[in-house]
Amino acid sequence: MKYLIIAPTEREYRNITTALEGRKTENQYYVTRSGVGKALAAANTALAIARANGEVERVAIIGYAASTLGRKRGELVAPRIARYHDCRIPGDFVPELTDPHPLLGHDDAVVWTGDSFVDAEIIAEVKARYGLKSGLFDMEATAICQAAELFDLPVVVVKMVSDVPEEGDNEHSYDEFVDSHSDFGLFIDYLEELK
Repeated sequence: MKYLIIAPTEREYRNITTALEGRKTENQYYVTRSGVGKALAAANTALAIARANGEVERVAIIGYAASTLGRKRGELVAPRIARYHDCRIPGDFVPELTDPHPLLGHDDAVVWTGDSFVDAEIIAEVKARYGLKSGLFDMEATAICQAAELFDLPVVVVKMVSDVPEEGDNEHSYDEFVDSHSDFGLFIDYLEELK
């Protein structure tokens, strides 16, 4: 299988390329950095897929994500669904913004994408609005899904829980966690086993 791995931040990009160095794999991996935020991530993903000239069969989004209560920092999660959490429009009006995007992951989870670093207040509001109990939060996955759909490519999202804002974690907690959890071999292991 030929994967385009999308790493949003410079640290995630560095960690995944380091994990791949010298490692023998069944799959072929091309790695690109998308940048942070929905618009930049979608644009850079579309550009990377187009430049791959048909050489990509799947897109894999890897990296860190915030979580609601119920998951532990360091846990690897591969959600089955990606959705936006910051769209405030009727569901039938613009379905490409409100509909869920199916993923290849095995975990009964949703990754929620929005244009902000979430805190406990934002998570509480999203839980109330969507009636969810558990979820992951990032700033790129759903936008990357939309870009991949333009090329009919399936997407897998694999995230490591970096912070749990409802437990008081913040941007400083995130930085401390990321600095001490840089071995991305677990992401490669997951992708190697994914059928």
